[in-house]
Amino acid sequence: MIPARNPEYFAGLARALRLLPGETEWVEFKGNDSNPQTIGRNISALANGAALNGKASASMIWGIEDKTRAVIGTTFSPSTAKKGN
Repeated sequence: MIPARNPEYFAGLARALRLLPGETEWVEFKGNDSNPQTIGRNISALANGAALNGKASASMIWGIEDKTRAVIGTTFSPSTAKKGN
């Protein structure tokens, strides 16, 4: 079971991942991308990339520009997004 995390944990994780020289096989930055097919494909690729590289988890972070890693914010809310039922 994965423990619940507070917002400070995720803010710290985002700050740490922004220090990477670029996206990796297990880290992806997004602005407002809300296309369910793209998100599903990326999550699958991230999970596989993490497993192949011995990482315990992968991260897809919205609100960060992928090339500069600048904080740009987002209007996308994964917890409320829905496709179909």
